[in-house]
Amino acid sequence: MAKTKREIADILKLIDVVIEILDARIPVSSQNPDMQGLIKNKKKIVILNKSDLADEKETLKWIQKISKKNVSAICVDSNTGKGISKVEKEIEKLMQEEQKINEQKGRTGKPIRVLVIGIPNVGKSSFINRISKKSTMAVGNKPGITKQKQWIRLSNHIELLDTPGVLWPKFESNKVALNLAYTGTIKDDILPKVEVAYQLLKFLIENYLDNVLERYKLNAEEVQKILKQDNEEHNNIYEIMCLIGQKRGCIVSGGNIDDEKVANILLDDFRNAKIGKITLEKVVD
Repeated sequence: MAKTKREIADILKLIDVVIEILDARIPVSSQNPDMQGLIKNKKKIVILNKSDLADEKETLKWIQKISKKNVSAICVDSNTGKGISKVEKEIEKLMQEEQKINEQKGRTGKPIRVLVIGIPNVGKSSFINRISKKSTMAVGNKPGITKQKQWIRLSNHIELLDTPGVLWPKFESNKVALNLAYTGTIKDDILPKVEVAYQLLKFLIENYLDNVLERYKLNAEEVQKILKQDNEEHNNIYEIMCLIGQKRGCIVSGGNIDDEKVANILLDDFRNAKIGKITLEKVVD
């Protein structure tokens, strides 16, 4: 992180516009706080990527909130290309006045240089591949695929510089750590997977209960009965987790539930939007 931060600080002298890519499901947790001081004086475009996995209504609220801070915000799905065409237009719009000044000074060939930043697993490489219309970068669904800086030419007057995705040394809260774990930004072997899946299920029950009922074919009355039991909350949530395990055949010898297998199902289903389009961080008025 320290090395990348120094490199970005050096290269920013040459940069006209910064594109910050965030995960639309976690617009706060996927923003690297260590980068904000460096880029605060630069023209910026915020990309809410992976919008195909997020709650559309919540994404719209985030776009509106970010835009109120006089920052360009665009909803993007790099897999299908949705929203990509708006990005290049926005770059040109932000640089319109400076380009006119450059032309008046005779500097017509000066390219617009754009820096792309984003933490691991926000889809940065997929975004650049899509906007550059070619697969010039290593792309994967695991964090840390991109290893070094790469310049990408979009057109005769726009150049992108990609940088490796890095996390900051210390998370501000357990909530941020969990959000990064839910989305696969933190590798699954870093935090206890069953605990992460439990916390995810708790959030889904509180915010997207109908999605959970539909995905796992649970009886609504039975689930409500469990939730109303006079037990510790974690016992009730775990009981529903076991119910999902029974429905999915996650049973080991003795009739017990294989917690690890249930955890894998919950996390995989969330990450692939099989539970539905879910936003973990909602706009707070």
